[in-house]
Amino acid sequence: WLKYAEMEMRNRHINAARNVWDRAVTLMPRVDQFWFKYIYMEEMLDNINGARALFDRWVDWEPDDHAWTSYVRLEMRANQSERARTVFNRYVTCHNLPRAWIKWAKFEEKQAQTTNARAVYEAALQEMDERDHTEEFFIAFAQFEERAKEAERARVIYKYALDLLPRSQAQELNKKYVQFEKQHGDRKGIEEVVTSKKRFQYEEAVKRDPFLYDAWFDYVRLEEASIDPGIGFGRAREVFERAIANVPPAPDKRLWRRYIYLWLKYAIFEEVVARDQQRARQVLAECLKVVPHDVFTFGKLWVHAAHFEVRQRQLDKARKLFGVSIGRCPKEKLFKAYIQLEMQLGEVERCRQLYHKYLQWNPANCNGWISFAELENSLGELERCRAIYELAISQPSLDMPEMLWKSYIDYEISQQDWDRTRTLYRNLLERTKHVKVWISFAQFESDAARERGGDAAKVEAAEAAAAVFVEADAAFKESGQKEERSLILEHWKELEQQTGEQARIARVVARMPKRVKRKRAVVGDDGEAAGWEEFYDFIFPEDEAKAPNLKILDMAHKWKKQKLTQANEANVGDDVTEEND
Repeated sequence: WLKYAEMEMRNRHINAARNVWDRAVTLMPRVDQFWFKYIYMEEMLDNINGARALFDRWVDWEPDDHAWTSYVRLEMRANQSERARTVFNRYVTCHNLPRAWIKWAKFEEKQAQTTNARAVYEAALQEMDERDHTEEFFIAFAQFEERAKEAERARVIYKYALDLLPRSQAQELNKKYVQFEKQHGDRKGIEEVVTSKKRFQYEEAVKRDPFLYDAWFDYVRLEEASIDPGIGFGRAREVFERAIANVPPAPDKRLWRRYIYLWLKYAIFEEVVARDQQRARQVLAECLKVVPHDVFTFGKLWVHAAHFEVRQRQLDKARKLFGVSIGRCPKEKLFKAYIQLEMQLGEVERCRQLYHKYLQWNPANCNGWISFAELENSLGELERCRAIYELAISQPSLDMPEMLWKSYIDYEISQQDWDRTRTLYRNLLERTKHVKVWISFAQFESDAARERGGDAAKVEAAEAAAAVFVEADAAFKESGQKEERSLILEHWKELEQQTGEQARIARVVARMPKRVKRKRAVVGDDGEAAGWEEFYDFIFPEDEAKAPNLKILDMAHKWKKQKLTQANEANVGDDVTEEND
């Protein structure tokens, strides 16, 4: 067909060529090349009406965009802009798509018809389906307004589009909006854009993993920072509600730790920022219902709820919360917070009752006993304080007995009751022979002697302490604890040096051991030898008196080892001689 028509055209048989092209487009109307060639021939012959008629025939078949844009260009070459607008109107009626409307609007803008271009965009919003409101269309519309120096119109279009389109379909639109605000916006506008961009990022993060509580925290902080008093707290509350709706999937406290802080932050927000006390109370109450207290609990949650009621001057409600928490899921933190509250209120009897319940719940808690005793001591109830200490040390099991005994001894020392203190040290030594107890006992005897005063206070203090050190030295000597015995002698020596009497110092030095390095065999877990290790041993003067016998034994072992070595060498020599023979 092409060659046939071109042959007729070369021979200037115009009517014959028209017949060929007409038959071709009639038989194959979907082949665009035939139409283009036919229209081109008519235009070359200055037959604009004929070319226009051909375009009208062609567009009845609803061709693609190239046919319509070619038709528009024909009308523009003929200086028929109104006809071109009519073509565009038919174009968008046939292809009601963003690209068609954008081409029409750009055509109007190129003709310097800003009002017409804006009308085209507005008509497109009304005529197109909502699914055809694409990111590309809104970007083109906003950029048109920007080129028309209508920044406010462009801003409204950007905001409308960002609210309308899903986040996943508006990434490029968001970038263009950021660039627009940086060029045309004020500080507030730029901050809003940055906030919108971050909001989009957080939405994507929580969409990927709703249980990523750190992302929810960042999202909440963003909304708190961007609160507008004129708008209210709706957006922030919405994010809070969405965050707390993601309850951890299992009753595992490790999974709940970050989640609980979302509730606490929500309650603080309502109390401090929104100043809605009733709503804050509802948030805390709902949180207490959500937590599975039969499996685990959070003391900070109960304490915060109770302190909130105190701030609202509702002491009865605060006490009720503490009482429910202690009865339902007792924890040390809850007892301490309740006692501290009653102490601040000056309710001593309530504090005593709470300490009774606290110690009944956990009688092994030394901190509880010490705090109870310190309370009575601060009130001047010395006998009560002493009775509490006596009851505490009589418990069969304690978590930190050394702390409890130290507190009791310090209390008696503060009362300057030396006999009771001495009795306490004796009772403690019946339970443990630890070296620190002996050293503390000796130091106490020294300090007690100095408290009595007098010219010979130093000597008396040294003698009192020396008596304890002698007793400790004998006890460790009997048990064979050489290192502890060495420590006792070191402290004894330091104490005697304070007196300055050389005779007393020499007496202690005579007891001091020698520190020597030795080796011993190491036995593995399987009972076999695993090598040798070095260690430091202490040789005391009384051990050196037995040294001659030990030296004889060592010499005997060396002689035996030497004989065995010589015998082995002789056997090896005999074996070598036999092999040579």
